[in-house]
Amino acid sequence: MLKIAPSILSADFANLEREIRRVDTADYLHVDVMDGLFVPNITIGIPVVQAIRPVTALPLDVHLMIDRPVRYVEQFCRAGADIVTVHVEADSEENTKKALSLIRAQGKCAGVVLKPGTPAEAALPFLELCSMVLVMTVEPGFGGQAFMEDMMPKLRTLRGWIDQRGLDCELEVDGGIGPDTCKTAAANGATVLVAGSAVYRAQDIPARIRELRG
Repeated sequence: MLKIAPSILSADFANLEREIRRVDTADYLHVDVMDGLFVPNITIGIPVVQAIRPVTALPLDVHLMIDRPVRYVEQFCRAGADIVTVHVEADSEENTKKALSLIRAQGKCAGVVLKPGTPAEAALPFLELCSMVLVMTVEPGFGGQAFMEDMMPKLRTLRGWIDQRGLDCELEVDGGIGPDTCKTAAANGATVLVAGSAVYRAQDIPARIRELRG
């Protein structure tokens, strides 16, 4: 069964605790961290992760859209993140491997993220260190964008490599996920779906989460 990770980027930040409790039937809580440098937007950081940790039992799936994430991954782990994903484009291969190792050393799940323009091959040096690979199906930086179906060949390629190697690695999709596109992502190998507006704008959030799971 698919796992659903509602993105708090689409939540009401003035009532964040209430908004997090509204999605408590989901599998993960997706937290988008943006620094205004790696992506052209600024969202939240370590203090917010620390503040929301006590208000939910859901694993925190923290997506770092930041430059040189190796500098901060341990702090996000200590703040309460359960899964920390870093962009392969954000630093050197050496530093990305170091970041993944630091996350794992904290007893957390580590993963890499690929922008739409980044080929599947960019994940290969890191797969053995990953509990998750995240494929962006929108350009990172802002919510509410349309799903990029031309990312599906990349998703299928990654699914094949993960299966061939027998890795315990989830394949996550983030961007434009809704009742229709969730089926496309699942059919191409996704196991975790990030959904923002599709969940938070639904009249019945638990029903929408069930619908997305399929």
